[in-house]
Amino acid sequence: MINRLQRLLRCRPRTVDLVIAAALFACSFPGSVLTLPGRGLEVPWWPGVLVAGVASVALLWRHTLPRTTVVVTLCCAMAVAALGYILTVLVIGPLMVALYTLARGFDRTTANLFTVSGIALLLGTTLVVGPDTEPLVLKLVGPVFWLLLPTSLGTTTRLRAAYLEAVRARADHAERTRENEARHRVTEERMRIARDLHDVVAHHLVLANLQAGTVVRLMRSRPEEAERIAGELAVTTLSAVRELKATVGLLRHADDSETPSGPAPGLAQLAELAASFEPAGLTVTVNTEGTPRPLSAGADLTAYRIVQEALTNVTKHAGTGSAEVRLSYAHDRLGITVTDRGGTAAPASPVTPPSPAPADGYGVIGMRERALSAGGRLRTGQRAGGGFEVVTELPLPPHTQNSLA
Repeated sequence: MINRLQRLLRCRPRTVDLVIAAALFACSFPGSVLTLPGRGLEVPWWPGVLVAGVASVALLWRHTLPRTTVVVTLCCAMAVAALGYILTVLVIGPLMVALYTLARGFDRTTANLFTVSGIALLLGTTLVVGPDTEPLVLKLVGPVFWLLLPTSLGTTTRLRAAYLEAVRARADHAERTRENEARHRVTEERMRIARDLHDVVAHHLVLANLQAGTVVRLMRSRPEEAERIAGELAVTTLSAVRELKATVGLLRHADDSETPSGPAPGLAQLAELAASFEPAGLTVTVNTEGTPRPLSAGADLTAYRIVQEALTNVTKHAGTGSAEVRLSYAHDRLGITVTDRGGTAAPASPVTPPSPAPADGYGVIGMRERALSAGGRLRTGQRAGGGFEVVTELPLPPHTQNSLA
């Protein structure tokens, strides 16, 4: 009920001003006949009512012209004081409302300036031309209290409204920030899923495609060799299904844990990865420089996936039968270089068209994103002597006494 009334009053400000002006004008009648105990009325009542009416009418412009309204009501209050009326809230009510409106809509400096000036002028008028029969304490304390009260209330209301507005603004900003963060997390999760599925599917499908083409080519001329490669093809597809199942199972994990259900591949399985390319006709040589040191789980998986994708690109795009993987362990960095010399070897399958060079495909983009997520960097490009290379640098954990022992 109260909230509805407040909304109704805010929607009809002109009606509220009319009601306030009428109420204050009605209060001027008893205020103009108020006297001290034991004393009669020394001035007629109607001049005070007339001046109070002018001040009440001025309140109709208190929102559009607040400073002018304060000046007009202050002049009316000074006229009431000069006529000899007692300065109570009944006769200076319009000035109090005007000061409250000014303090609510303007800064504290402006409100205090008008209030102090009004108090000084009103006290000066009362002391100079006011009645001598009124006690000095009443002349001084009354106007000061009645003018300071609305200014304080108006300032407090303005500060409270500003505080509530700041709270609402912070809440809106926090809500927008949460929405942006949620969208950002969704985008990152989609990119991670795309990288995982690309790394798992592309590697095995490329090998399976090459093996299938070889089986077709050798089925009549060398059936025993074709049968052997067909068996390797079954192993390749089974491995693809197993890794794809593990990846999808991880993505469907209910607690959103980063820990996989099985052991994650890493550089320890690099020899097995290199051997998996032999059925596709690619011989991979792995060389290590420096003292091998363990990587973090995330960096180890990143290194494995980058080497896997780079060798898959060699199989798809490079007409060569060999590639080299070089691991260089430094003080705080692990350098991984995958190179091929290029060539013009015949494709494994006569039905498979040649693939374009891996300039900026999804595989290269995924490798670069993986390197950046692990705190490293990746560079790809053509070699000066022919072929293509992928160079990656990943951070190593700092040396400790236990690791050096």
